[in-house]
Amino acid sequence: MSQRQVLQVFEQYQRARTQFVQAVAELAARPQNIETLQNAGVMSLLRPLLLDVVPTIQQTAALALGRLANYNSDLAEAVVKGDILPHLMCSLSEQNRFYKKAAAFVLRAIGKHSPQLAQAEVQCGALEMLVICLEDFDPGVKEAACWAVGYIAGHNSELSQAVVDAGAVPLLVLCIQEPEIALKRIAASTLSDISKHSPELAQTVVDAGAIAHLAQMILNPDAKLKRQVLSALSQIAKHSVDLAELVVEAEIFPVVLTCLKDSDEYVKKNGATLIREIAKHTPELSQLIVNAGGIAAVIDCIGSCRGTVRLPGIMVLGYVAAHSENLSMAVIVSKGIPPLCACLMEEHEDHIKAAAAWALGQVGRHTPEHAHAVAVANVLPTLLAMYMDAHSSEDLQVKTKKALKNILQKCTYLPALEPLLHDAPPNIMKYVVGQFSKVLPHDSKARRLFVTSGGLKKVQEIKAESGSLLQEYINTINNCYPEEIVRYYSPGYPEILLERVENYHPVS
Repeated sequence: MSQRQVLQVFEQYQRARTQFVQAVAELAARPQNIETLQNAGVMSLLRPLLLDVVPTIQQTAALALGRLANYNSDLAEAVVKGDILPHLMCSLSEQNRFYKKAAAFVLRAIGKHSPQLAQAEVQCGALEMLVICLEDFDPGVKEAACWAVGYIAGHNSELSQAVVDAGAVPLLVLCIQEPEIALKRIAASTLSDISKHSPELAQTVVDAGAIAHLAQMILNPDAKLKRQVLSALSQIAKHSVDLAELVVEAEIFPVVLTCLKDSDEYVKKNGATLIREIAKHTPELSQLIVNAGGIAAVIDCIGSCRGTVRLPGIMVLGYVAAHSENLSMAVIVSKGIPPLCACLMEEHEDHIKAAAAWALGQVGRHTPEHAHAVAVANVLPTLLAMYMDAHSSEDLQVKTKKALKNILQKCTYLPALEPLLHDAPPNIMKYVVGQFSKVLPHDSKARRLFVTSGGLKKVQEIKAESGSLLQEYINTINNCYPEEIVRYYSPGYPEILLERVENYHPVS
């Protein structure tokens, strides 16, 4: 047998391996083939091909495994249990960029499914391999590594800490400075995933100098990049006053307000979320937002969108208003109440209605002037109806009750309170009647109106427990009127009068 014939055998074997691995990679791209491939024992056949002498076979085998692992957690687990990860990472630093990309894709496909699978990757030394990929010259390799690191870090603080300990954060900060938009996006997203778990992890990202670079990209024309940048800054700012102040010091105001007018809904939402995470901490940070024109911008944003995109904006108004009388008045003066009322009426999701109710409660809870501003918007009957609606979620009922209590305890605008006299349950009624008992002793015009509108009659019909706070309020109201007027409007009084007529014998 000649040398040529001997080599031909090897060439045929190589062609067969190449054809096999390419066919499997193509088949794995279609969900309908996955089960058949698995039943045919594809995992054990692909594993040795990761160590093949031919680089293209190695790469295609890794791609096929990635596609299989991406399909569901069972297949991802099969890759881990099949002892494939050590093969995958063997001498990776010496491999070419195509193999590195494919290997990072496999790790991304496995790590995304669960913390347990991500932990299995970490134990196999995946993070060290991914850090090597983050240092690569090729932007495609860096991008693939960022994806995998992001999925690992996103699960929990322990895995995120492992990413930090592997030295990934400074490399991710370098990645957001690269010219490639796709790499910037996923690097920003990964920094967001690391920062979200704890103040300590967020501080690590800050210490690597991330804030300044992220803040510079708020005005980038790419919407997907802006989403990730705003998300990362939000995840840093949310943890503490100090971190929020560091984000603000990067001069994100008033630049970030332009995001609230963006055509991309997620940019709007993430922009409002960043403002919310800053506003919630202190009155000083909220005042800074007000001074930058943030309240008007948030109100416009709430008016221009629908659904969950509104939610962070609603919460911004609530947080700002909660801090102080002046900040709440800033929300009122900026005409913040009508859009909150609109959210309460228009939205179908209970959690959005609950947020709007909470925000209205924060605006109205400070003084009679604040409560008056909310009450004249005719929102109290709506809050009451939602509280009493059996279909309302528990959260919505809790929030509407609290909002009613907050507003009613300060409200002295009686025309807004009067409709509640007829519909409110006892636990709300005590606040309504309580306000009448505060106002009526000092206002003769209001006392007259209370009689003619049927308010006094309604109060006499309320059945209050003797010695209760509600009964005290009713007694205070009744003491504002002559005894015969109170008696006249008491239930059963017409019958008593008729009985007296029947029993009356005229003097002949």
